[in-house]
Amino acid sequence: MTEPAVVIREERQKAVLRRHPWVFSGAIRTVSGDPADGDLVVVRGERGEFLARGYWNSQSAICVRLLSWDEDQPIDEAFWRERLRRAIAARQPQNRIATQGTPAAYRLVNAENDGLPGLVVDRYGAWLVVQALTLGIEVRKQMLAGLLEELLQPAGIYERSDVDVRSKEGLAPSTGLLAGSPPPETIEIDENGRRFLVDVRAGHKTGFYLDQRENREIIGDWFRWDEQAAEREVLNAFSYTGGFAVYALGGLARRVVNVDTSAEALKLARRNIALNGYALDDDDFVEGDVFSVLRYWREQGRQFDMIILDPPKFAHSARQVESAARGYKDINLLAFQLLRQGGVLATFSCSGAISSDLFQKIVFAAAVDARCDAQIVRWLAQASDHPVALTFPEGAYLKGLLCRVWK
Repeated sequence: MTEPAVVIREERQKAVLRRHPWVFSGAIRTVSGDPADGDLVVVRGERGEFLARGYWNSQSAICVRLLSWDEDQPIDEAFWRERLRRAIAARQPQNRIATQGTPAAYRLVNAENDGLPGLVVDRYGAWLVVQALTLGIEVRKQMLAGLLEELLQPAGIYERSDVDVRSKEGLAPSTGLLAGSPPPETIEIDENGRRFLVDVRAGHKTGFYLDQRENREIIGDWFRWDEQAAEREVLNAFSYTGGFAVYALGGLARRVVNVDTSAEALKLARRNIALNGYALDDDDFVEGDVFSVLRYWREQGRQFDMIILDPPKFAHSARQVESAARGYKDINLLAFQLLRQGGVLATFSCSGAISSDLFQKIVFAAAVDARCDAQIVRWLAQASDHPVALTFPEGAYLKGLLCRVWK
């Protein structure tokens, strides 16, 4: 039986030859064999030569997600098992598994960056949380869940495919148990010796911002080297469940004010801070729009020694970059204005459409408008269990700057 084939325009073949995993609709000359969405297809050049093999989706702007550039490699269950095994094995040396009674949490599979386009797998103790972000993974998710059970023997596998990107694949949100036992209401995890309660069924992403693990530790270490840490006041904006707050308090910061739009996230932040043996006043948990709260505090002349800005994604596509840039500039301008002399700004963008270079320029422009001087102490990025394939620069979505500021 003839394998369905996608022929790439000659002028668009370079990306495939360089092993970029996406084939956009505009790169396609012809399609033969009438593949159903989710089917495997062979990708060929205009002269008929083999280029790659991947899965097809006519409903997506990215029509083919490439899996292999080896013509003799079958895409069968053994292929998926080996890709999963390779990704899992790669995490073992770099993740410090807790030995003090609470389990660790980290990313096991990082989609295209692990050669598994559209598949995310995070581990929270004995449970796995899966995101099927593309149609090709959606039609194979039960098979993949079975392979994950075979390889890891988790207590359960829970799906959190409730992200906007699925609509671009013609898919509705999907959540629920894929295998094993359902996760409890919260799972306690250990991260670098800190304890957190995670709601994997309803929390952001798969329950916790695992990609910020190493940046949280950097923040905690900053205060350990500060002789005046016990006098420092920190603003943790877009605080979610208090991750950065726990690390700052562990570094002996005197006070951390947490601001978030979600009352439920702030409730869990209170529990996480208490779980680690710290206490904050009710005034240190502020429910509200961060932009509005910071503008009000600017009018009141309020000041902080460190401000952490970890906002949600402002740009979901290239078309939103301009408006996102305005949002990033606005929030960073407010932060510069709220910092005390010699204060520190830790600022992030998780918008993949905003490059590191553009983000740095935005922060620079905010500093100029705030009439202050700033120096980059450190560039920040996603944790090492979120690797970036060299052939897929889009995988480097999280970028951050740690800046010292003078007025």
